[in-house]
Amino acid sequence: MGKRIAVVGTGALGGYVGGHLAHQGQDVTLIDMWPENIDAIRARGLDLDGITDEEKITVTRAKTMHITEVQSLCKQAPVDIAFVSVKSYDTEWATALIKPYLAPDGYVVSLQNCLNEEKIASIVGWGRTLGVVASVISVWLYEPGRIRRTAARGGDKHTVFRVGESHGLITPRVKELVEMLSSVDSSKATDNLWGERWSKLCMNGMHNGVAAATGLSGRDRDGNTAIRRFSIKLGGEAVRVGQALGFRLVNLGKLAPERLALAAEGHADALAEVEEIMIAHIASNPRAGIQRPSMAQDMLKGRRTEIELMNGFIAEKGRLAGVPTPSHEKLTEIVTRVEHGELPPSATNLGGSGR
Repeated sequence: MGKRIAVVGTGALGGYVGGHLAHQGQDVTLIDMWPENIDAIRARGLDLDGITDEEKITVTRAKTMHITEVQSLCKQAPVDIAFVSVKSYDTEWATALIKPYLAPDGYVVSLQNCLNEEKIASIVGWGRTLGVVASVISVWLYEPGRIRRTAARGGDKHTVFRVGESHGLITPRVKELVEMLSSVDSSKATDNLWGERWSKLCMNGMHNGVAAATGLSGRDRDGNTAIRRFSIKLGGEAVRVGQALGFRLVNLGKLAPERLALAAEGHADALAEVEEIMIAHIASNPRAGIQRPSMAQDMLKGRRTEIELMNGFIAEKGRLAGVPTPSHEKLTEIVTRVEHGELPPSATNLGGSGR
């Protein structure tokens, strides 16, 4: 028999991954707390879209559950793999929700932004906790039951999914997940989960909060010189914190961590190199004009953001490591004020001109 898979949190990332796994014939149950989302999937399937026409599919094979229906899992075969794909601040309750229905050798996978494996392990134990870093995937739940990917598939050019254990060993279940996720996009096992996680946090820390504070699309954000350079400072500070904490950092897309840190610190050649890469990236993405990261999407929908668990977390770790993070402290304050309605989203919040 195939593995029973539950996806707790069928938003942009959870829905995209869970939908593709179901489309490939896996036994997937999509669980979500937004009633309209589950109702839409039940009524007409889960629509997945991407950059190319070949990426457009409608998933009709996935099982679905409202969060209020999860207790009915007690009458079904146990869950072998539970992907937790909720906002970081919802991690503990989502893990506790699915824990009673896990198989004896079942495990929970963090498919999220930020560093949440420790929260999951506090509930199910480290022996039942894995992590999957989704790198440069850019997915958007733009209405109930409809998800659009605004970045090109990784394929053989970029590895999207990096699967790892907290202890770094490449175990059979890591290999199992790599094979499974390879049907969605490029996937690999990593012996460096924490370095991969922190590197992804650096990238998210450069973009998510900035988009939430300004309301700008990816193209307008990185095309604005003042905003782009503020983003670079965010990235460089986060790199220095990660290095101080002893993480083995990997490239942030095409950005080398040390070059990013040097750019943030005012080295002219490194700054020119990093800016060239950033500008080329938005020029190559046909959907950069509509692309907005998850925190900006949350802001548009009036939802709580992850700013405290992203840039606030980087600032907190910076204080512990003795590394200054003034840009992260500033951004955390501004996004919180925008979130609370005290400021409108605007480029002027971060020193840019215009909206």
